[in-house]
Amino acid sequence: MNNADNMTKYSLRSWVLVLALAPTILVGILLGSYFTINRFYELEQTLIEQGSNIIEPLAIATAIGLEKNDFESTKKLITATQLNKASLVQFIAIFDTNNRVVVTSHHYKNHEMMRYDHPFTSLLNTQLEQVGDSIILRTPIFSSDNELHLNSVDDTDSERLVATKLGYIAVLVNKENALLQQHRAAVAAFIIVLIGVQLNLLFTFRLVKNVTQPITEMVRVVAKIREGKLDTRVDGSFIGELDLLKRGINAMAGSLDEYHEEMQQNIDQATSDLRETLEQIEIQNVELDLAKKRALEASRIKSEFLANMSHELRTPLNGVIGFAKQLLKTPLHSSQQDYINTIEKSATNLLGIINDILDFSKLEAGKMVLENMPFALRETLDDTITLLSNSAREKNIELVVDVDQSIPEDLSGDGMRISQIITNLVGNAIKFTDIGSVHLKLQLIESKNEKVNLRCEVIDTGIGIDESQQEFLFQAFGQADSSISRRFGGTGLGLIITKRLVNRMGGQIGCNSKPNSGSTFWFTLPLNTSQYPIGQIQAVDKLVNKTVLLLEPRELSNNTLDRQVRHWGMQVTNLRSKDQLIHSFKKNDTYFDYALISNKGLDKDEELAPQLELIKSRSRYLLFISGDLNHELHTILPFADKVLAAPVGEKLLAQTLIDPQPNTEKPKGSEQYKLSDAISRETMSVLAVDDNPANLKLIDTLLKELVSHVSIVDSGQGAIALAKEKSFDLIFMDIQMPGTDGISATKQIRQNSLNRNTPIIAVTAHAIAEERERIEQSGMDGYLPKPIDEAALKSVISRWKTRPRFTHFDQFTLNWDLCLTQANNKSDLALDMLKMLVDSLPDTTEQLESAMASFDDKLMLATVHKLHGASCYCGVPTTQKLCQQIESSLKQGAVIAEVEPEILELLDELTKVESAANQVISQLSMDVLDDKQTRLL
Repeated sequence: MNNADNMTKYSLRSWVLVLALAPTILVGILLGSYFTINRFYELEQTLIEQGSNIIEPLAIATAIGLEKNDFESTKKLITATQLNKASLVQFIAIFDTNNRVVVTSHHYKNHEMMRYDHPFTSLLNTQLEQVGDSIILRTPIFSSDNELHLNSVDDTDSERLVATKLGYIAVLVNKENALLQQHRAAVAAFIIVLIGVQLNLLFTFRLVKNVTQPITEMVRVVAKIREGKLDTRVDGSFIGELDLLKRGINAMAGSLDEYHEEMQQNIDQATSDLRETLEQIEIQNVELDLAKKRALEASRIKSEFLANMSHELRTPLNGVIGFAKQLLKTPLHSSQQDYINTIEKSATNLLGIINDILDFSKLEAGKMVLENMPFALRETLDDTITLLSNSAREKNIELVVDVDQSIPEDLSGDGMRISQIITNLVGNAIKFTDIGSVHLKLQLIESKNEKVNLRCEVIDTGIGIDESQQEFLFQAFGQADSSISRRFGGTGLGLIITKRLVNRMGGQIGCNSKPNSGSTFWFTLPLNTSQYPIGQIQAVDKLVNKTVLLLEPRELSNNTLDRQVRHWGMQVTNLRSKDQLIHSFKKNDTYFDYALISNKGLDKDEELAPQLELIKSRSRYLLFISGDLNHELHTILPFADKVLAAPVGEKLLAQTLIDPQPNTEKPKGSEQYKLSDAISRETMSVLAVDDNPANLKLIDTLLKELVSHVSIVDSGQGAIALAKEKSFDLIFMDIQMPGTDGISATKQIRQNSLNRNTPIIAVTAHAIAEERERIEQSGMDGYLPKPIDEAALKSVISRWKTRPRFTHFDQFTLNWDLCLTQANNKSDLALDMLKMLVDSLPDTTEQLESAMASFDDKLMLATVHKLHGASCYCGVPTTQKLCQQIESSLKQGAVIAEVEPEILELLDELTKVESAANQVISQLSMDVLDDKQTRLL
């Protein structure tokens, strides 16, 4: 990046000059230097050769004079030589073997420097020495009797040569002429290089002129083109590729000009089209807005229609079903009972159809909200199957529930919707099965990190479904065969509702079936395990090693019962027929702790009494499992300690075996038609408000059987006036009434009456979630749907008869009603969870304060996470909200200092929670005990 910036700082002219001159100057200097140095060397070698050519002949010539001591002739010889070569030789001197001057060419003041400073024996040939601007040559003088070896002397001859030395001659050679010639050569080289550089400059400037100027012109033209002046062109004649570049730029400018004109035309056209499109979009937006408003209005109308339809249909059904049940309590002959049963069953079926349509509509609109509440799986299954078992017994179908023992009992999810799914699938299986069995099987697929994945299969031996028709199973209002709705009834919504519920819960559903070979509907369901025990813990350890006689000929029921009791550690004698029973009794005289006898295992052609008497004689406790409604109880009860309807739920079977109690069933007779006055009533004053005369009469009739004092009003305004005059223990308020509706009446009663703190229960036929939310936000305390079920009404009265009125703390600090809801409306469980929370508060508070003091983020997150989990089941909305805020912030990387205000607020809130919880616990402990006893009766 820096190199590119540096390159752009200099112009093309500068680069051309640098790139053209630098190589020339460099090459010129290198060549000049090379030839100059070479010339210096040649001149110096020539000077040395000339000196050698003078001194070596002199050494030979002077040898004779030295041998004869003829110094005069020797002096003449060297003087003549010096004079003859005066320009080259400055001085000549001859030294003897003792290194003394013998002869000199003339007087020279520095003749001492001619002396050889090294040992004389080392001078064997001509040697030179540089002294300033002069050269001193020294050559040994040998005797004339020896052969001369001046240039090379072997080591073997060195001693002989030294012995024949007469001395040596020294010649001082002048270098001035050589230096002068060297200087001249350097000057000549410099001049030549300078001339070359000048010529290069001339050509370079010419190149710059012919290259950079055209390029500069082109750059100028391109800049104008970039500014939008597309009519600008490059003029002039250029050399070589520059001319091609000029033509290219001009062609590019022409093309851009044409393209610009074409683009401008396109832009104008596009602008015109866009303007028209925007106008159309604006029109469409207006139409879409109107369509959206119409759709919202249609959705609102649909919701209102569903609510009104629910209300209008449920309101008369409430009277029909309610009075049908009331009629069944009166003395009727058999045909009248059959008529009333038919009316009640038809109305119930109609109510089921209405519920299916409403559920489907809520699923279609995405308004069905799934709860995530703790529930007991096996209790839910038992309650669900109990409702379906009558249909199976009527058709003499074997209904079997087989739950994998590894599945935990306490789970978290929407237990009501799971019950609805199983009801739809098992109900369909019973409906389409005439002979054989319906097998409900639950298996554990995976269990990991407090999450379980269940697989449920409903296997029947019914009519089956053709493969080509299975694709229509999970479609709305669709059934595999059009004749099915005529033969079996139904709307075709059950399976599509089931499929969408399963999918909403994160599971999958499917079907495997063949005609006349039965069907298997399966679904998977991911659920969470509950942190708190919901189901009642059974002391099954009491059953270990207990002996049990099992008589059940049906294979599925036999295998299920056998697996259950063996899982509890019991010793089972499994028999499948009466013949095996008799053979077993004859073979040994074992006395059993329990006998589980199915009515299918006894001989129908014989009387039951002798058979049961035989079994009773060999068992301590006989449990009779009835799968047929035709048995006479008065025949069974004298011998059976307990009579249970098939299929027997795992929980009920365990309770019966752990705590075997005598049978409390009584034969049906005229005793059931005793007047309701004999029923014990609660000493309560209750107000019922409803604008429909039939519904008001029904709720009045039902309430008079349950409470001591009942007041009825047919309008909201009348209820307000009566609430100002009289105090009630409980008020049942209809919602939809002309004039003052139930919600408005509730608000006015709360504001100014004698019943500001009286529990007000909404009684409405509305079944959509929005209506329930509106009811909960209006200040009402509960919800009772129409048609009114007597058991539900009794449950509401039982729940609110001893309701504590907590007035010393905020309901957002501790809401007992929310705590009950989160505990599946089990008072004892809600109280236990609240006690667990209170017991953990001191340690939790200490950990919070310690983590805040030491700024320990990990400890703070762990403590808040644990507290958050506990608050989800104890009805403490503010604590739960603060924990969620703090935990979320810490997980996102916040430090304790950033959430310190929320932590301090949480610590204050925990103090309030502890105080409120202690008040609730002290007031409710006895009530929960009473509630336990009530449920056990």
